[in-house]
Amino acid sequence: MLSTIIYGPGDVRFEERPDPEIVEPTDAIVRTVATCVCGSDLWRYRGINEVPQPTPIGHEYVGVVAEVGSAVTSVRPGQFVVGGFLTSDNTCPVCRAGAHANCQNGTGYDGCQAELIRVQNADGTLLATPERPADDLVPGLLALSDVMCTGWHAAVCADVRPGGTVVVVGDGAVGLCGVLAARELGAERIIAMSRHADRQAVARRFGATDVVAERGDAGVEAVKELTGGVGADSVLECVGTDESVAQALRSARPGGMVGWVGVPHITDLPQEHMFWKNVGLRGGPAPARAYLPDLLERVWEHRIEPGEVFDLTLPLEKVAEAYAAMDERRAIKALLRP
Repeated sequence: MLSTIIYGPGDVRFEERPDPEIVEPTDAIVRTVATCVCGSDLWRYRGINEVPQPTPIGHEYVGVVAEVGSAVTSVRPGQFVVGGFLTSDNTCPVCRAGAHANCQNGTGYDGCQAELIRVQNADGTLLATPERPADDLVPGLLALSDVMCTGWHAAVCADVRPGGTVVVVGDGAVGLCGVLAARELGAERIIAMSRHADRQAVARRFGATDVVAERGDAGVEAVKELTGGVGADSVLECVGTDESVAQALRSARPGGMVGWVGVPHITDLPQEHMFWKNVGLRGGPAPARAYLPDLLERVWEHRIEPGEVFDLTLPLEKVAEAYAAMDERRAIKALLRP
């Protein structure tokens, strides 16, 4: 098969690798129908995270089951499936508590920007669609593999409630999906922090009532002006840098909650914006499997369209261009078709 390998900063290649095989009876092999580049992949592409050796990359996919192990009962060859960016058995005590991202038997993937992938814990990871989806549903279903579940997790962790005020820090695919999640959870005012017209437009379509382009002190003041001088009930942190985490904490009202899903690349947690304001901070990797059944139904019924975050579609063999386009902010999120 052909698969994406990252060799180092700015060096992504599409190369032949051995086809994956069933190793454990709980495995499945999936032939991808669509995959994509994640913002978190760019940390390695930009040299911020080290790449010690050539490594298969990617963790988002939808596809058709090609083969299953002898113990797999929930999916069968020929079914169209989606799975979260981590595998989980959906049976361990941690999974039963809803924290599937920390499954005691969970795993990652050996690169999903590929023609074929091995999915461990297939029964606890893969969800089959009712039938083969129409092509226009594929982007929305692919978004469920990570960014929509992650944006949803940010909203849940931030305790978004009907009638509440929400600020979303970050206008990448996760932040935009966070806007959509806040709308679905009933927020009355949703403030998207974005400097980019194309992303602002998506945020508006997803439910943002206001857009703030300023950052730092000016951004905090703009949020306060829109929230009666107190800040937001809920803030979604969808970037993970020092600046964005501080922006999120400062944008919350006293007693508010911040949902943090941006992969952390920070040197300090500014406690002065938490303790004295009684601001809570909660988050981490999304338990995708916990959210997938509900979100799959919403996408299948066209109640939400998270696939709008994909504004560039390329053949999988052009994966290097997909990385470059996202790195240079020429694309919000690139969808790849084998």
